[in-house]
Amino acid sequence: MTDAPRPRRTIRADRGDTGERLDRVLLRHLNDLPEASRTKIQEWIEGGYVSIGGRRPKKTSEKVKTGDEIEIHLPAPPPPRPDLVAQDIPLSVLFEDSEILVLNKPPGLVVHPAVGHRDGTLVNALLHRSKEWAGPADRPGLVHRLDKDTSGVLVVAKSERAMAVLGRAIKERFLEKEYLAVVYGSPPVRKGRIDFGILRDPRDRKRMAVSTSSGRASTTLYEILSESSSSLSGLTLLKCGLVTGRTHQIRVHLKALHLPIVGDPTYGSPRWKGIKDETLRELCRTFPRQALHAWRLTLMHPTTGEKMTFTAPVPGDVKALLEAAGLAPPGAGA
Repeated sequence: MTDAPRPRRTIRADRGDTGERLDRVLLRHLNDLPEASRTKIQEWIEGGYVSIGGRRPKKTSEKVKTGDEIEIHLPAPPPPRPDLVAQDIPLSVLFEDSEILVLNKPPGLVVHPAVGHRDGTLVNALLHRSKEWAGPADRPGLVHRLDKDTSGVLVVAKSERAMAVLGRAIKERFLEKEYLAVVYGSPPVRKGRIDFGILRDPRDRKRMAVSTSSGRASTTLYEILSESSSSLSGLTLLKCGLVTGRTHQIRVHLKALHLPIVGDPTYGSPRWKGIKDETLRELCRTFPRQALHAWRLTLMHPTTGEKMTFTAPVPGDVKALLEAAGLAPPGAGA
């Protein structure tokens, strides 16, 4: 194969493919493509970019038969990235030692450079701060991420060892992540569990969607911390724990339970119209982002093994929303 763009690839399954999982078969046949990791191939299958005999497979684990004609619509290769620049962007540091840096990310700060955000990102700030740190040049030390408009705790590795240990901890679900979310409505029970598969929305590739039969297995735990009442009724403060960490997981899971997050531009709804108090109604209508905050993160230190918990104070915009709704924020020692 040449390096020219490859918008489509057709594979005829041979005897060696018979009875094998579809994602494993594609991994074998697409080994000339550096971007074709098993995770990426699963995303292509779930996103509708793969067909078998003209039909869309139901699962990434579907078994392949001899002679199956598998067609893959490959994404166009991304344009070359411009060189990243180090920028002196202020960072709010919760903790730092020789191995890790723990930050309180403000809302509005993009983590990784992307189209429309080539600079002014957290990566640019870390390049300035971390000239001697290990890690890939395009994402120095970042082992997890937060959406642009989600605030809160973010941990950065400062050595190759820390990067490997924390990366493994995330994969094995040893990091405990707790979020605060202000939502419309109230769940039927004080503590609950959301189990839905998550996949790309076939109608809008920028959104995620839930499924009871396909997608990547995803689990969110939630607990009611406070509920508004009287003329302020209609809002609830939830604590959400991530068992898995999929793209937009909390946002899309809560939407599926008819508990959209206040201000969410992608998965929200105009439920502010039902709030009786005029001041609170207007605050919800104009809230500039999803009211979602990565509140606490617990990890084992990559070198000492010490269990450490980091808490990011509730930011001013969410705090004002809680006060206006009469919702009690979690105690400082909670």
